[in-house]
Amino acid sequence: MLNDLLSAHKAEFKDYTELRAQENTTKRVTLLAGNMVSNSQTAEGGVSARVCKGGTFGFSSSAEYSRESVKNVLRAATDNAVFMDRHVNKGSDPLPPTPEGNFKNCEKPEKDVSQTVLIDFAKTIDSIITKKYKNLTSRTVVADFLGMEKLLAVSGGADSHWYQPRSTVYVFMTAETNDGIPVELYEAFSHFGAFDKIFPDPYLLVPKLDELYEAIMDKREGVYSKAGLCKCVMHPDLAGILAHEAVGHTVEADIVKGGSVAAHNLGKQVASELVSMVDFAHTFDGKPCPLPVYVDDEGVVAEDAVLIENGILKGYMHSRETARDFGARPQGNARGFSFNDEPLIRMRNTAILPGKSKLNDMIESIDDGYYLCKTGNGQADTTGEFMFSVELGYEIKNGKLGKAIRETTISGVAFEMLKTVDMLSDDMKWGIAGFCGKKQPMTTANGGPAVRCDINIGGR
Repeated sequence: MLNDLLSAHKAEFKDYTELRAQENTTKRVTLLAGNMVSNSQTAEGGVSARVCKGGTFGFSSSAEYSRESVKNVLRAATDNAVFMDRHVNKGSDPLPPTPEGNFKNCEKPEKDVSQTVLIDFAKTIDSIITKKYKNLTSRTVVADFLGMEKLLAVSGGADSHWYQPRSTVYVFMTAETNDGIPVELYEAFSHFGAFDKIFPDPYLLVPKLDELYEAIMDKREGVYSKAGLCKCVMHPDLAGILAHEAVGHTVEADIVKGGSVAAHNLGKQVASELVSMVDFAHTFDGKPCPLPVYVDDEGVVAEDAVLIENGILKGYMHSRETARDFGARPQGNARGFSFNDEPLIRMRNTAILPGKSKLNDMIESIDDGYYLCKTGNGQADTTGEFMFSVELGYEIKNGKLGKAIRETTISGVAFEMLKTVDMLSDDMKWGIAGFCGKKQPMTTANGGPAVRCDINIGGR
């Protein structure tokens, strides 16, 4: 656990200052067809300082965390800020202060999960797959752990010390169609918490592995989708990722300043009145979010950021700097992934809120369309235009699920597509595997209900 070498320097802060010590621990084991192809563990840590003077920032970091290195990075960041202010001369107003305090949530175990635990877990999952599931041409099992500890001392905000562990098991299955074309599906089982607490017994995953196997067997017999605009139901997993990529990034205030589609739509209708979207800080429906954030890396006490309310674009996600520029209130969205990363505006737990419909009723309401379940790679830009691959989906014929479809794509403009939403399921599902890749990686969570909408789908 990180010792507090930062607080003693707060008396030296003259301009807005952040001091952050951080350590990230990663552990990963990968089995490909039963053979271990990776077995790694890393610990990366250090200290950084960021100082704002006259609207410009000075930053410095060191991979050594000691009393001397803290002094050095603080001095260097201050000197950099003075230098930048002298030459840039922005003359901006001071960054807005936020509530002060000292938040601690650092229940870090003395030892992280051992590599042996990860290896044994992955081997057991691989053994289950080989014994139970036939007609697979390949399989991959990954056991992964990320532990992130941060200690922050800041002026005009809340100091904090917290620890965030995330544990994930990835399972990939590959099969072949009758005409010899390989098809692949994967599932990520990911949760907030220590690996051995989240995954106490590999056999508890068997029901989910059964579902994955049934899906890839369906996909082996899949047909091609018909290209064009059609009525679809998107599974919560796909809807959550689409909301993050095609909507969430466009309403990050630094991207808004760069000219995103959201820049001229504040207060305007951008979605059906059924659609509300929130970037949750740490709690949803009285329960902790998948990746709770209580204080960000600028010392801002985290609050929920309402993005879309009943179809109207209500706000953006902010850092202290953009909050000042937009006359808004920062709500805890500035985070850095590593000790030597400056905080950027990042999503936390971004979700479309549930509606009132049942998934079965949504499917039964469609005569000819598709139920889209899993997405793969894709892209979205600041205009809200997107294109994503669909790794798993099913035909809907006369209100019933039909054959699986082979890999295809969906595309459109997010704010236009959201205007066609006419049903939302009454449940909420979250996903927290993977990383958001905005300039630096970051852990985020996406959530939402199933969504019925019109969307462009690719064909053969």
